[in-house]
Amino acid sequence: MTPHSPSDAIPAQPRNPLHGMTLEAILTALVAHYGWPGLGERIAVRCFTHDPSITSSLKFLRKTPWARDKVEGLYLFMLREQRRQG
Repeated sequence: MTPHSPSDAIPAQPRNPLHGMTLEAILTALVAHYGWPGLGERIAVRCFTHDPSITSSLKFLRKTPWARDKVEGLYLFMLREQRRQG
């Protein structure tokens, strides 16, 4: 049995903008771009609208796949908009 390197287990995804991004990095970028009020308007969940914080939002998003999907989708949308503008 031969040992495998970590790169054997995960195929490279050079065109996937989410590849290698942590949920915390995605959320931090969204908050920096939209602010908590803007994020709460775009994705209506309590962790963004009532006493928001990165920690509480990460806890919720890790347990709630549909909300995480929305956050990742908004992040991809933000990247497309930035590319169009820049």
